[in-house]
Amino acid sequence: MSFLHENFTARKAALETEVGFPVSISGLTGPLRIFQRIKGHRHSIDDATTAWYALQKAPSAPACLDLGSGVGTVGLIVLWGLGENASLTCVEAQEVSYGLLRANVACNNLDSRVEAIHGDIRELHLPRKFPLITGSPPYFPIEGGTLPSDTQKAHARFELRGHVGNYAEAAKRHLTPDGLFVFCFPFQQKARCIELVHATGFRIVTIRDVFPRRDRPALFSLYSARLDWAGPIEEEPAFIVSEPDGAYTPEMIAMQRSRNFGPDGTNEI
Repeated sequence: MSFLHENFTARKAALETEVGFPVSISGLTGPLRIFQRIKGHRHSIDDATTAWYALQKAPSAPACLDLGSGVGTVGLIVLWGLGENASLTCVEAQEVSYGLLRANVACNNLDSRVEAIHGDIRELHLPRKFPLITGSPPYFPIEGGTLPSDTQKAHARFELRGHVGNYAEAAKRHLTPDGLFVFCFPFQQKARCIELVHATGFRIVTIRDVFPRRDRPALFSLYSARLDWAGPIEEEPAFIVSEPDGAYTPEMIAMQRSRNFGPDGTNEI
């Protein structure tokens, strides 16, 4: 058992009493762990691939700003991948998720490298700019479905505090002139996504569609965007998570290995 995992197990009971709900401890990347609500919004493939895509596109960025961080999944994966000299700034508005974010940063012994900000990205005006900005925006307009009764799930899935264009506006205010903005959005809303992001002054550089299985439709797309880009959009080869029988594809296994996960998707804790 790693010493970081011991931090989490030692903190778990007190945290559950503090926040008023049960939490689990999950492997995230390398030695890092996260607390998640057992019945709340959970870390998923869109977070994992967004972080992986950011590291593919900007592997040596010295600092990252993660917008709408939730409990820290995208940002912490990116931070670990960038190496021990990198820093991370996380911004999260929802009280429940922000509390877990703070606990995750502390128990991973990352307080000296991570600044966690409790606030709305639409009102974010930091005094510095970043070479890499990431985000996993909510996927659906408010009128696009029935809002979950659970507040954390509702804010993670529906645009209660802005859409992908608002994320792009916040990124534009904080990106270095040659920096990169990496994010994900539903495949079915690709045209809407491009329109909203381009309206802010960004230009999409690359798009990579993600298929949960080779025999099923694409689920979401990964994007990289720049403010200084004047070229065409490059549609990259699809990222396919698994074969029709459910077995991971070689590319998915390689992505998992980059996080110290085994070929069956497990990370021993």
